[in-house]
Amino acid sequence: PGSSRGPARFVLGVDVGSTVLKCHVYDREAAVRGSACRKVESLYPCPGWVELDPEVLWSQFVVVIKEAVQAAGLHMRQIAGLGISAQRATFITWHKRTGKPFHNFISWQDLRSAELVNSWNRSFLLKVIHVIFTVLHFLTRSDRYLAPSFLTFSTHQTSMKLSWVFKNIHEAEEAAKRNNCCFGTVDTWLLYRLTKGSVYATDYSNASATGIFDPFTKCWNSGLCYLLSIPMSIYPSVKDTSFNFGSADSEIFGVPVPIMAMVADQQAAVFGECCFHPGDVKVTMGTGGFWNVNTGDHLFASQRDLYPLIGWKIGEEVVYLTEGCMTDIGTAIKWAQDTSLFTNVDETEKMARSVVDSGGVCFVPGFQASVNDPYLCASFTGLKPCTTRNHLVRAILESVAFRNKQLYDIIVKKVRIPLQTIRADGGVSNNSFVMQMTSDLINKKIEKPANADMSSLGAAFLAGLASGFWTDKEQLKKLRRIEAVFEPQKDFEEYRPALDTWLQAIKHSPHW
Repeated sequence: PGSSRGPARFVLGVDVGSTVLKCHVYDREAAVRGSACRKVESLYPCPGWVELDPEVLWSQFVVVIKEAVQAAGLHMRQIAGLGISAQRATFITWHKRTGKPFHNFISWQDLRSAELVNSWNRSFLLKVIHVIFTVLHFLTRSDRYLAPSFLTFSTHQTSMKLSWVFKNIHEAEEAAKRNNCCFGTVDTWLLYRLTKGSVYATDYSNASATGIFDPFTKCWNSGLCYLLSIPMSIYPSVKDTSFNFGSADSEIFGVPVPIMAMVADQQAAVFGECCFHPGDVKVTMGTGGFWNVNTGDHLFASQRDLYPLIGWKIGEEVVYLTEGCMTDIGTAIKWAQDTSLFTNVDETEKMARSVVDSGGVCFVPGFQASVNDPYLCASFTGLKPCTTRNHLVRAILESVAFRNKQLYDIIVKKVRIPLQTIRADGGVSNNSFVMQMTSDLINKKIEKPANADMSSLGAAFLAGLASGFWTDKEQLKKLRRIEAVFEPQKDFEEYRPALDTWLQAIKHSPHW
């Protein structure tokens, strides 16, 4: 009908996650008018390697956008803007002239740099760096020197895997020497493809999540690149998060769709939850688990455990976050489903409540590399002849709540900002057993939104602000919809024996 092809009255939020690629069409009330999703297929070419096929990802990206707009009964010319949220630290390199990738996307979960990480962490040079920056920090008291004073490399960092690329992929190394090599995270690659190679950029949130971008200077870290023999010529320009990045080539969607935001997924979820004030906390429980604290205009550097990030940059405003993360939340639950511990995720809550406790069974997460121990092994401990599937499922869910408690305690201890609201999102936040137990353990109220796809909503919010679809953040706050609020019901002491047993199990599992 002609009326449905009127002016641009909708925005798109696309979230390219680690397991699912989703697109939602939002109206002015931030209600979802149409959706589409595709499974993101990871490739495992060697033990410990995790990759994505760039061509498959690109074609799926285009398809979900077309399907979501079609599902909403709309036409592409009614879209005011597109916001892209993407998994972080997953990257690719390609030839500047031909656009041909030198390798598949190397995922943030990939472990190929484990040997490189270990040799660097044991190196004399790193010890010297620690001493130099410890002295500088002591003399200046500047947080800028705190992070390098205890710098340790991990397999999650893009820097080490990028160093691996230039040591092992000859074509990339040769192209870089001739200034013909491009580096990009998922957002950069998609923008490059959407604009047929005419726009090569990323935003501050995605750049800061690579670990190669210095959030203090807001520049790519030349010192780190020199240390790891990574050429500085490979990096894209860095733009605001809510920004007109150009338009998708009209051949792709039939009309030129404006690309109005690019944002890293966790930062997108913080924005989607409207955690706009210092002390606001966003907890995502998806494939991995992430606690993000808004630290306002203060860049908070911590000794280990917590990581400083740029949340977003909009014009003159730069908002910083502190992040604590844990691996293997959704991964562990999906594994349990694949091994027939249950049929449907919705059953897990009922199964966990059907037993009074886990019967002494503990689940140690470790399917993906721990930041501190790439050889950590996932395991169950405390199995007995009377152990049932319900005990195993409860143990998995308890491990999520226990790790939430660990991260909360670290944040309270180290972040010098009073915590305000705590808001949860991600698929596992739909499990009220995990949510209630977390609320009990941290003795705090936790809000859960009506829509758990916060990264997609955050990307749409940012795109909507850049396109004038929404006027300001105050308007966005009024669009928030809370589905449930979890308040503490049990005393922490009731959980202490189970938590102590779990901590014992964790202590025995490293370096497997």
